[in-house]
Amino acid sequence: MPALFERVRNAQRRFERLRHVAILACREPLGAVTSPASASSLWVMSFWSSRRVVVTGGAGFLGRRVVARLEADGADVVAPRSAQFDLTVPGTAEALLATYEPSVIIHLAARVGGIGYNLENPAPLYLSNLLMGTYVIEAARHAPSVERTVLLGTVCSYPKITPVPFVEANLWEGYPEETNAPYGVAKKVQLIHAQVNAEQYGQQFAYVIPTNLYGPGDKFHPAVSHVIPALIKKCVDAVESGADHVHVWGTGAASREYLYVDDAAAAIVRAGEVDVGPEPLNLGADREVTIRETVETIAGLVGFDGELRWDPSKPDGQPRRGVDGTRAAKLLDWSPSMPFEDGLRATIDWYRANREEAERPVA
Repeated sequence: MPALFERVRNAQRRFERLRHVAILACREPLGAVTSPASASSLWVMSFWSSRRVVVTGGAGFLGRRVVARLEADGADVVAPRSAQFDLTVPGTAEALLATYEPSVIIHLAARVGGIGYNLENPAPLYLSNLLMGTYVIEAARHAPSVERTVLLGTVCSYPKITPVPFVEANLWEGYPEETNAPYGVAKKVQLIHAQVNAEQYGQQFAYVIPTNLYGPGDKFHPAVSHVIPALIKKCVDAVESGADHVHVWGTGAASREYLYVDDAAAAIVRAGEVDVGPEPLNLGADREVTIRETVETIAGLVGFDGELRWDPSKPDGQPRRGVDGTRAAKLLDWSPSMPFEDGLRATIDWYRANREEAERPVA
């Protein structure tokens, strides 16, 4: 029965997309040729141009890219700051939606950090993320204007030992890696909340799980940076100071799959357009890279030729990460386009040109 519903839903989505493209094609001057790519772009414009979107966390690393893409596609975007609407406070999410009456909510607001930050702040990581997601989902349920809510999950929710590539069904096969568990579990609770509300109340959701994000605009302050910005900063600092070595946490054996921020933003915006249901969707780049290969690549790109000194007394984090993105590719008609080294070059160039902004100590 579920397979039948899925086939019907897919047919409905294909029909709706073709209908929009056909309408737009009919508006072309006689003899004009509309390529599939331009037709798709016109269809996206027709979808977002009539909708207001609230993007929580819209001033963050990923949020700014999502906001920019939505605005380019014609959406009326509201990106409230936490100083205006603190979503951990009861009633705030309801006030936000009553004020702006959005058609779509994209919930990106989160409290996040790297391994060091996670070890020092497990309680606020869990509680802040749990409360924000819970309040946004429930406020959306009661807001008559809201058609769909897009929720951002995390690859940290997967069990510590998971067969690679991770498939969405693996989410419930064990407990997350310890340093990531408070954040990862809070995000999994949002998935359950979305699924039960969809079943009981008919709410529409998309729940996407990106792999490790990187790109220009990332956070480089040591207290909150993730692996790529942390390693870029160490290697650039070493080049500038003339240091002959760089200290790196762990053994280098752990692996990650990195997704360029603009590729992730494209998938998230697409998830706001189509009815994919509340089942999770992995967003990945189909390339697993060890931490050792990551730092060696970064060192080469920034011009550091000194020694990499590994500290095995520090945690590696989850042993391996790499996801199966088959469902997202099929349901969102999406695939990433940024080659890893090109993305790293763009990130390094941005960091060198924006040091003060990049190293600002934000939580």
